[in-house]
Amino acid sequence: MAKTVYVLGELNVDAIISGSRIHPEPNKEKFVDDFSITLGSSSAITACRLSQLGLNVCFVSVVGDDDFGKYCIERLKRFGVNVEHVRTDPREKTGVTVSLSTPSDRALLTFMGAIPKLAVPIMPDSMMERADHLHFGSFYLQLGMQREWAALFAQAKACGITTSFDAGWDPEENWRRPLIDGLLPVTDLFVPSEEEALRIYGCSDLDELAEALPKRRGSVAVKCGKRGARMLTPEGEWLHEPGFAVKAVDTTGAGDSFNAGLIYSFLEGEPRREQLIFGNACGALSAQEIGGTGGALDVRQARALIAAQRPEKPGKVAME
Repeated sequence: MAKTVYVLGELNVDAIISGSRIHPEPNKEKFVDDFSITLGSSSAITACRLSQLGLNVCFVSVVGDDDFGKYCIERLKRFGVNVEHVRTDPREKTGVTVSLSTPSDRALLTFMGAIPKLAVPIMPDSMMERADHLHFGSFYLQLGMQREWAALFAQAKACGITTSFDAGWDPEENWRRPLIDGLLPVTDLFVPSEEEALRIYGCSDLDELAEALPKRRGSVAVKCGKRGARMLTPEGEWLHEPGFAVKAVDTTGAGDSFNAGLIYSFLEGEPRREQLIFGNACGALSAQEIGGTGGALDVRQARALIAAQRPEKPGKVAME
């Protein structure tokens, strides 16, 4: 029976401008290769990918009473995500992120709108009874929850629910290390990018990060872009798995697809190294399409990519 994941997070649309000459210059006009509007936000992309991988996914969020809010809800529905706990607030506008995307990286400009309005009273009473796993993304954008996550995750752990979160970038660059430190002891999977992790802990490299992190914590899976990902286990061991060789079109949401693959593999009870491999495969598949939820993603696709490029890896990573 499929596990149930509650994703507690922000919702916004992504306006994606893609090409090789996308950096604006004052008083100049440039042509770009493509433009699209798609469902955005780290939490929503991860939720959609988890649903594509076959998990039962419930989303908890706030949107504005506008066309973008309706679009976000409809897109979640299309991916099979339960949206009964997405609240529409007529006082707010739905958030928007403009993504300036090249095949190798992207820059983001975000209008917050309803993004920071998620709060504990919005959480459904049934969540602690129904959930197998809780996840949220964009710690630094969810202003209403930053001081609440630790207590919520502690409650989840007491109920036998596993937990994960993705830090995201801090637009204010304050990084709030004490809040992250307080959250890690009740988090099974902390999933920052390499630069985010180093900024939070003021470190110059990952070896230094290992010494700076709290001793009491779950696994820390660090996303390293095309170099793959590394995981620091609770026992203090570093694992590394390289990325997959694919032709990247747009990296928007690739890290969030990695999150989904990692969580899926974790909930399947696979070994930690295989969790990294499966997460890397999902991120690589995502990068081949425009937008964080572009293209299909399923377990069989990910297993096929792994079998083609990692045939020496044992266990469930092989084609079934």
